[in-house]
Parts: sequence; C-alpha cells; structure tokens
Amino acid sequence: MLVVIEPIFEADLQPEQYAYRQGKSAHDAVRHVHTLVNEGYTEVVDADLSGYFDTIPHSELMKSVARRISDKQILRLIKMWLTAPVEEVDERGNIHRTTRNKDEKRGTPQGAPISPLLSNLYMRRFVLGWKRLGYAKRLGARVVNYADDFVICCRGGADAAAEAMRQIMDRLRLTVNEEKTRVCRFPEDSFDFLGYTIGRCYSPRSGRAYIGTRPRAKAIAAARERIRKLTERRWTPCPIEEQVAAINRILIGWSNYFCLGPVSGAYHALDEYACERLRQWLRAKHKVRGRGIARYPNEYLHGEVGLVRLTARTRSFPWATA
Repeated sequence: MLVVIEPIFEADLQPEQYAYRQGKSAHDAVRHVHTLVNEGYTEVVDADLSGYFDTIPHSELMKSVARRISDKQILRLIKMWLTAPVEEVDERGNIHRTTRNKDEKRGTPQGAPISPLLSNLYMRRFVLGWKRLGYAKRLGARVVNYADDFVICCRGGADAAAEAMRQIMDRLRLTVNEEKTRVCRFPEDSFDFLGYTIGRCYSPRSGRAYIGTRPRAKAIAAARERIRKLTERRWTPCPIEEQVAAINRILIGWSNYFCLGPVSGAYHALDEYACERLRQWLRAKHKVRGRGIARYPNEYLHGEVGLVRLTARTRSFPWATA
C-alpha cells in the first residue's frame, strides 16, 4: 500500500518537511535551521507537541487522505489500520491488548510502514496553513519540520509567531506542550533540534564566537551509557574481537549521525571513555590489578585491538580540508 500511495502524496508535501522522504534527511533539516539563523532569523520558536503520533484525529486525517484517493476500498483499509487493536507482551510474557485508537478515534499505529506517511500528511496541514494564512510573510517566520519536531525561525516577532502556532494547532486538534515550548533569541540563547544544540560556539583557534551546531549533551551521555552497559563488570564471556566490534558499532553509528559542526570535543570525550571502559573490561576479564594503563594503553586498544578512534575521522570531513 505504501509503495502505491506514497508517490501520490509526495507531490503535495511541503519542502519544509524533511522526515521519511527520499532525498531528505535530519541533517538537511538541521542545516536548514542553521542557515536561517545565520541569515538573520535570530528568534526561534522551539515548539513541542504532546504525543503527536498518538493524538492525530482520524476524521481530519482521513479527509486529507480522501482529497487524493477516491477508492472506497483503499480508504476503508487505511481506516482499519488506524483503528486496529494493539497487543504488547510485557516482561512476564503477559499479553496486553488495547483499543485506545479506536475508542478515542485518534492516533496512528506506530511501527506500521504507512504511519510515517500519514504523520507527514497531517503535519502538512500546519506547514501549508502557516504559509496560506500569511504568517510566513507577515511575521517573517519560516517553519522547518521533521516528523513531530519543528521550529519556527523568525526575523522578529517570535512571540506573535508562537501564539499563531498555538491557534493553528488548536484548530488541528493537536496539543502544544507548553513546558517544552519556548522562544529563543540569539546569540544569548540556544536550543536543541534533532539531537543537535544550535547556539553560540567558539573557534578553538581564534576564540571567535559564532552560531553553530554541536552534538547535544544528552546525546553524548546516551552514547556513554550504551558503552557502559556493554562493558559493565557483570560481563558476558566473549572474545575481545566481539566486544570491540560491538563498541565500534556504537561509536561509528553515533558519529555517522553526529558529524555536523564542531564535533572534535565530543569525539575526544567518547574516545577516552571507550578506552577507559574497554580497559576496565579487560582488567576484569584477565583479573589484572590496578588501572591497567601500562598493560592496555590507548595505543594498544586503537592499534592492535582495533578500537575505533573517532577523532581520526574528522580529518576527512569537508570542513577540515576547506
């Protein structure tokens, strides 16, 4: 079904929407916001919706679908997906069944292949309405959206833009999370978007301040936590090659996404933490006393054992050779 209907709706989606679309990515959305901020859109509405995927109203969503699809059987099938019961198995093996979507007539089935398209289709109503109602021109405000995350970049009047956003979301029957929604003004403030913090950075060479992107502190902490769990003392016996390969997958996967802006500091911190945890794991495995630095120095871990060194990856980044 997705293969058949996705091209139909792709033509309708707005250029400001970056999620789940061929040729677009989260990196593109972050770059777009970064570009706008540096072009003078120095006031940003950092918006958050409460449970977007779980609160999309079925009736309004089906109206959006029916504008392009007239086949009643297809519409009926999509409606059945939206209202299908959900079963989950808990840690004890007990099955819990819920019909919340059917009872409340809200929500898309998360995990279903068609859900990303449906969520994009409903968010399109906000992005398109923002422009057609004249807010983009009147307030000098640009929307950048990725799934349920979006920001509104303004040249001024961000408070008015935030109020206009609330009015539209109310008409769309979506709930704005007021605790997490705020107005940021550069260069004093910063905000988080798609795992990155956008705000004031400092050049390590000149000390000059500029507005840039960097990995969010919580994203670095999450990577550290994954490595910690993998190397905790109650380790599962396995060859060193398997353990290093598992750590490398975490490091490489993390750095493949967090590669925008000044990342050297974050990479260095994760390199040091990975070495420390792997060294601790080796000490426990071979019952070595002390800190193990002499027996398992960083050079040994990166060289002979094959632990990835993230800081070495920055040499191939475009900005490093510019």
